[in-house]
Amino acid sequence: MAQFPSEPFRIKVVEPVRLTSREERQRALEEAGYNTFNIRAEDVYIDFMTDSGTAAMSDSQWAGIMQGDESYAGARNFFNLEEAIQSITGFRHFVPTHQGRAAENILFAVTVKPGQVVPSNMHFDTTQANVLARGGRVANLVIDEAFDPTSHHPFKGNMDVKKLESFIQETGPENIPVGMMTLTNNSGGGQPASLENIRATAEVYHRYGIPFFIDACRYAENAYFIKLREPECAAMPVLEIARQVFACADGCTMSGKKDALVNIGGFLAMNDEQLYQQVCQELILREGFPTYGGLAGRDLEAMARGLWEGLDEEYLAYRIGHTKYLADRLVEEGIPILEPPGGHAVYLDVLRFLPHLPQSALPGQALACALYLEGCIRAVEVGSVMFAEEDPETGEVVYPALEMVRMAIPRRVYTQSHLEYVVQVCKQLYERREEIGGLRYVSKPKLLRHFTSRFEPL
Repeated sequence: MAQFPSEPFRIKVVEPVRLTSREERQRALEEAGYNTFNIRAEDVYIDFMTDSGTAAMSDSQWAGIMQGDESYAGARNFFNLEEAIQSITGFRHFVPTHQGRAAENILFAVTVKPGQVVPSNMHFDTTQANVLARGGRVANLVIDEAFDPTSHHPFKGNMDVKKLESFIQETGPENIPVGMMTLTNNSGGGQPASLENIRATAEVYHRYGIPFFIDACRYAENAYFIKLREPECAAMPVLEIARQVFACADGCTMSGKKDALVNIGGFLAMNDEQLYQQVCQELILREGFPTYGGLAGRDLEAMARGLWEGLDEEYLAYRIGHTKYLADRLVEEGIPILEPPGGHAVYLDVLRFLPHLPQSALPGQALACALYLEGCIRAVEVGSVMFAEEDPETGEVVYPALEMVRMAIPRRVYTQSHLEYVVQVCKQLYERREEIGGLRYVSKPKLLRHFTSRFEPL
C-alpha cells in the first residue's frame, strides 16, 4: 500500500488551475503540432513537463527577493551566493548563469574543440547539444542495468568504470577535454549514483589527467539516495555526503532551477584558476559580468537561500517520498514504469505501455499527447524524439534503448489528490492503450528536436 508523506510546510499562496474539456484539449493539441511544449500553460491542469524552475519558493526566498541589490557589479547577493556555493561544494571559483544550459555552454565553449569527445554516465539533452554545437561528440557509459526498466539496482545512474577506462584508452585522453557525470541521471530515469562509484569514476578521470565535472542539477536528491541506499553513509548528514561528492570533482555545472528551488538561475564552479579566467571572459560575452551572470540580484539571493533549503533532510524525505508515492500507486494499478523511481519524476515505460507501436512511430511522443488529451496532464517524451540518432554513414536511424514519458513533479506544488488524479488518468489510458496511434514528423530542427518539432498523427 502506497504511503503518502506528510508535507514539512504549510500552503500559504494558491494559484487557480482549470480542467479544460476534451474538445478544447484536442484543439490545443492540433494547434501545438502535437508537441506538448507548444501548449499554453493556462490550458494545462497538471503540469508535469519539468521540475526545472517550477518549484514553489519559500517565504525566506521571497523575503530574500525583496532584499535584492541590483547594482551592476559586486552586489551583496552575489557574495551570499558565493558563501553558499563554496560552503556546500568546496569549489574555489564560480560564476552565476541564468540557468544550467548556459553554464554548459560556457564550459564547453572554453574546453571542447571539434572532434573531441565528452564521456558521461548519460548526458541529458542540453548537455549533449552543447557539446555537439561545439563540434564535439558525446559518449554515454552508464552501467547496463540502467537500460532494464524492471531492474531494482539501487544505483542505476552509476558509471560503468570499466567501460570508461576502455573508452579513454581507445579514444586517447588528449581527445577528451573534460569528463562528466550527471547526478541524478535524468536521461536514465532520474537514477542516482553511489558515492563509491563517483569516487571510482573520479580516480579514472584523474589518472588520465582529465578534468572531472559533475552535472549537479539534482545533487541533493542524489546525496539523499546515497544516505538511504549506501550502508556506510547511512549515519552521515546529507550536507556531508554532498561535500564528499563534490570533493571528487574539479568543478560542476548546475541548474539552480532544480535542487536550489528557484524559478531561474544556475552556476558554473571550478577549482582551476586559469580555467576560471577563461570562463569569466566567455561569461561577459554571453551572459553578463561575473558577479551577476545574467541574473538580477534578487535571483542570486533566492538561489543562495534555496541551495540550503534543498539540503534540508525533512524536505528531502518528503520530496523522495512524494515521488515514490506516485510510482507505487501506478505499480499497484499495473501500469509499467521505470523502477525504482528516482527523486524528481516518474517515467512511464512506453515500450511496455504501447507494445503495438514501433519506435519509428514515436510512441513516447504519442503517449505524452494521449496523457494531455485524456486528462489535461502535460508530460514530456524522453525517447526517440529526444535521443534517436541517424548513422552518418548508412542513414539508418538508431533508436535509444529506453523509450519513456517523464512525469516530472514540481517541488512543493501538488497534493495527494493531484497525484491520485494522475494515477486514474494513466489507468484509463492503459486500459485503452491499443487505441493510441503513432505520430510522424512534420518539421524538426537538427538539435534538441523535442522542443520545437511539429508532428501529426499517422
